[in-house]
Amino acid sequence: MSGTRACVRVPVLTAEEAAAKIPSGAIVAITGAGGGITEPTTLIEALANRFKNTKKPDNLTLLHTTGLGNRADRGMSPLAIKGMNKRVIGGHWGQSPRLADLAEANEIEAYCIPQGVICQLLRAAAAGQPGILTHVGLGTYIDPRMAGGKLNERTKEDLVTIMEIGGKEWLFYPVIKPTVAFLRGTTADTNGYISMEEEIAYLDGMAMAQATHNAGGQVFVQVKRLVKAGTLHPRSIKIPGFLVDGLIICPEQTQLYDTPINRFFSGDYVAEIEETATLPLDERKVIARRALMQVSPGDIGNIGVGISDGIASVAEEEGVSEDFVLTVETGPVGGITAKGIFFGASVNTKAVVDMPSQFDFYGGGGLDICFLSFAEVDAEGNVNVSRFNNKIQGVGGFTDISSSSKKLVFNGTLTAGGLKTKVEEGKIKIIQEGRFKKFVPKVEEISFSAKEAIKRGLQVHYITERAVFRLTAFGLELVEIAPGMSPERDIFPNMAFRPSVSPNLQEMDSRFFTEIPMGIKEEWRVARKT
Repeated sequence: MSGTRACVRVPVLTAEEAAAKIPSGAIVAITGAGGGITEPTTLIEALANRFKNTKKPDNLTLLHTTGLGNRADRGMSPLAIKGMNKRVIGGHWGQSPRLADLAEANEIEAYCIPQGVICQLLRAAAAGQPGILTHVGLGTYIDPRMAGGKLNERTKEDLVTIMEIGGKEWLFYPVIKPTVAFLRGTTADTNGYISMEEEIAYLDGMAMAQATHNAGGQVFVQVKRLVKAGTLHPRSIKIPGFLVDGLIICPEQTQLYDTPINRFFSGDYVAEIEETATLPLDERKVIARRALMQVSPGDIGNIGVGISDGIASVAEEEGVSEDFVLTVETGPVGGITAKGIFFGASVNTKAVVDMPSQFDFYGGGGLDICFLSFAEVDAEGNVNVSRFNNKIQGVGGFTDISSSSKKLVFNGTLTAGGLKTKVEEGKIKIIQEGRFKKFVPKVEEISFSAKEAIKRGLQVHYITERAVFRLTAFGLELVEIAPGMSPERDIFPNMAFRPSVSPNLQEMDSRFFTEIPMGIKEEWRVARKT
């Protein structure tokens, strides 16, 4: 057969030419994740420069699903220009704090909608659906009975409503139809067919392209190279050419910010365990070890950014990483993720799926367990990660994941701000206490609702370096304490409320506090057999 992939040749544009096509009032959807993962950096910078030079386009709505950036001036931060944007809808804000600064100053309308909800809304928009119904966000700041996802006083329009179906409450999120999409791939052919062989994750590029195209908008894709039409393998194509309105060729495009291509991250090579980082013995490793003990062989889990990201490394060290599967919301399945701003860049993955599909699995209750970090926990068991010290951070996939997992493990230190510890000989010693209590009477903002978790029958634990708590219908209960620690001396004075104490209070396993591996592989082998 001939002509099976024949299409119209897609124009090759400079980033400046693409930016010049963006009209004022456009809804601009931008893909990408922290540290430069699949981020169309050149397009973002060109749009920012056009406004700086011409004051056009203005009155924009920016839409981004994940947290883009380096927690400073990259990602979405270049677009944080006064007068440029009317509204910003983001899944996470902390990676691009310049936009958060504008929201805090009441300079823009600002919403934080969960990451999974936004990428599923894009797919719903592509399909011509009015929106999505979900339990994600009930009882949190996204619930319209609280803030409705609004981040400041300037933001008035309700984007979330409550509906009751079959005697159950649901949140309805209406679709958002982008009129412009900025995407990134690795290679494009001259007909606009896009492959992503060097990209770390596919994210929501396909859904964003379809939603924009079907709304009559313009789709611009930044790629590293251009090849002859028809020379890319059809199974490598992640975005078909009929969705693409312009190609921007950037030979200098990097996989992550300022880094060479790492073929372990793109899944071409598998790293030996010796090449993966072993965590030093400190409070983070203690928490990761205790969290790992919540896993049952065969579990499917999610791992979140922050202190929880060391769990996969501990599992590798213990030789049990093949006994369960950890996923990351951006799409990786299995493997070990990078830390910090590069979270989501994983080595030794077993698969990479698109982000909307990952959240479909999460939302339907597919996760046996999730490991998430906390900024604040209150007496009821609510968790805050989205706003603290009156600074906007956002939730990312936190609320989607914590709304649906069967077992939830929240991880963090008991105090913050200068905490110093020493771990040795089966114990942990507090050298310097943190200045801030993370267990507070009432969280600044509810990112996870303890009340909803109790209703849904979820198992919830909160793990610190010196104590473990569980959620009950009456709030937090202390269930474990580190060897040598006293509740009255080391725990309660460093909390702003007093939890109940289990009548069966246990001592944390001394193996968590030793240099050598815990040696749990045989225990897991026996557990699998039984």
